[in-house]
Amino acid sequence: MRILYHLPLSPFSRKVRVVLSEKRLPFELRLEKVWQRRPEYLALNPAGTVPTLIEPDEMVIADSGVICEYLEEAYPDLPLIGRTAAEHIEVRRLVAWFDGKFAQEVTRNLLGEKFMKRLAGRGEPDALALRAGYANLRQHMEYLGWLAETRKWIAGETISLADFAAAGHISALDFAGDIDWSVSGSAREWYARMKSRPSFRPVLADRVPGVTPPAHYADLDF
Repeated sequence: MRILYHLPLSPFSRKVRVVLSEKRLPFELRLEKVWQRRPEYLALNPAGTVPTLIEPDEMVIADSGVICEYLEEAYPDLPLIGRTAAEHIEVRRLVAWFDGKFAQEVTRNLLGEKFMKRLAGRGEPDALALRAGYANLRQHMEYLGWLAETRKWIAGETISLADFAAAGHISALDFAGDIDWSVSGSAREWYARMKSRPSFRPVLADRVPGVTPPAHYADLDF
C-alpha cells in the first residue's frame, strides 16, 4: 500500500493528498508529528518535514514539490501541469508562488505562529509576524482573485497543480478562520469549485483537537 506521512494543517500535505486522489492512486495516511523528530521518520526524510510518500515498491519520496513532479512522470494519464511548454511554465510559476512566496509571507506568519509554534513548545505567537501575515494575505487574495477572474482556472483553461497548491494553503488558513472572503468574489467562487471536487472532500473532513473551523469551512455551497 502507498503511504503518505502528513499533518492535517500542512498545505504541502494537503496538496499531495489531492493530487493522489485526482490521479486515482489509493494511499494510506499516517500522521507524523514532525516536532517530535522521531528517529524512524528522520531515517526516511532527514529534513524532518511532511509530506513524505512511500510507494508500494518501498521507494521513498520526500518534499511535496518532488512528490508531485514524480507523480506527473510516473502516472501521466491525468496530467496536472498542462500539455504545452507554455502551460508547464505557468503552472510551475504559480506552484512556486504559492509554495514559496505565499508560504513565506503568509502561511509561516499565521499557521506557523498560531499552531506549529505552540505544538513545538516554542512559546506564544509573535504579534508582529501575525500582523505581517494578515497584511500579506490580503494582497495575495487580491492576486488570486485576479487570476480567478481572468482565467478558467488559475493557471489557464484546465485545472492544474497550481490550483491544488493554492487550495492547500487557502484551505488550511480557512480552517483557522483567517480568510476574509469579502476581499475577492472571484477567489471565493474559485475556491467553492475547488471544495466541490471529490478529491478535496477528505481534506475538508480533517479536524484538529482544540480548534473549531468556521461554519462555512466544509460547506460545499459556501
